Amino acid sequence: MADIPTEAEIAAASAAGESQLETLPRATAARYDAVTGRVMIDLANGCLFAFPARLVQDLAHASDAELARIDIGPHGLGLYWPDIDADVWLPALVSGVFGTRRWMAGELGRKGGAVRSPAKAAAARANGSKGGRPRKTAA
Repeated sequence: MADIPTEAEIAAASAAGESQLETLPRATAARYDAVTGRVMIDLANGCLFAFPARLVQDLAHASDAELARIDIGPHGLGLYWPDIDADVWLPALVSGVFGTRRWMAGELGRKGGAVRSPAKAAAARANGSKGGRPRKTAA
């Protein structure tokens, strides 16, 4: 049988929640700018936060029309795109978290693999002078 919280525990949890509402970034308005491809969020502290919509895992393949309809969740902590059923937690966005850990690692690896630099070119030349990448053998 689960323990029922006491009045003191409920009061402490409510106080902790109120404290978080004062410190976490909260949205007062949100809109999508199709020209720049960015979601613009007005925060309760007067700041403006913007991010490229297609950097977010659940928004990556949405159309401009789908991105244009944004609802703000309770207390301004979440954003919801009803046309694609996508929820995003605002404090995570502000922290630079645009998807699951696995998805973000894949995106970073894909972008890093496409980078061209003098160091990468020199390493490829050095590897080529040694005969290149070893051939895969059937197991």
